[in-house]
Amino acid sequence: MFYAVMSDPEQCRRLLTLVLDMEIESVTIQREVTMIYHPDYHGIRLDVSAIEHGTRRRFNVEMQAQMEKEIARRSRYYHSQLDSDALLAGHGYGELPDAYVIFICDFDPTGDNLYRYCYEMNCRETGATLNDGTHTIFLSTKGKDKDAVPQELVSFLEYVGNPVAKEHIKDSFVRSLDTQISTIKRDREWRNKYMLLELTLAKEREEGKLQTLVEQCCRKLAKGRSNEEIADALECDLSQINAIVNVAQKYAPDYDVDKILEELCKEFL
Repeated sequence: MFYAVMSDPEQCRRLLTLVLDMEIESVTIQREVTMIYHPDYHGIRLDVSAIEHGTRRRFNVEMQAQMEKEIARRSRYYHSQLDSDALLAGHGYGELPDAYVIFICDFDPTGDNLYRYCYEMNCRETGATLNDGTHTIFLSTKGKDKDAVPQELVSFLEYVGNPVAKEHIKDSFVRSLDTQISTIKRDREWRNKYMLLELTLAKEREEGKLQTLVEQCCRKLAKGRSNEEIADALECDLSQINAIVNVAQKYAPDYDVDKILEELCKEFL
């Protein structure tokens, strides 16, 4: 639902303005951007990615419902991915746009009872800001410092934490979100797209697990391990390893992981 609502550029712009306490021009939305540049490295799927017209500032907004201990390092990785295609060849570093990674959390990421945590790079000795253009913001629905942030932001976060409570809908922005959500829920085409998205994501997760298993299996096959040894080492069912090996033997001795995975997905997913 969050993806669907934030695909509206005006709603996304209003949210960014509220969260960052600064005026945001019109934005272009790139929903659910997947960034995978090499199969050996960890890819990411951005919930909502936006680029501001004029300034080219980049924004990534993530909805995080479950507690995540590594959220700080995750934000660092997201920043690196946002920057990966932000500077064209021949352009100076001064043209690199500011980047904002925003997590909306249904928990308190640090336990300090704040609604909003804003981080930038600072010098340990002087306290001066590095001004490298990176900004990381964690929002929490569990905050308690209502006097330190705008009431509109409190209303939004309380609505995120408890959307069935109607007292937050007095706020105009929250009211517009709630109206849009109600409209989306009645939209049969959107419901079909949402179900298709859920199925696609589930399949991608299963393919990701299978790809990891295939890669591990092929490495052990290349070292001459038996199917039983591989199953024991990977703590897998022997029948699953047998199925992978049967396909893998077609591509021996190189064990083309992509081709093995393609055939296995056709047969089992």
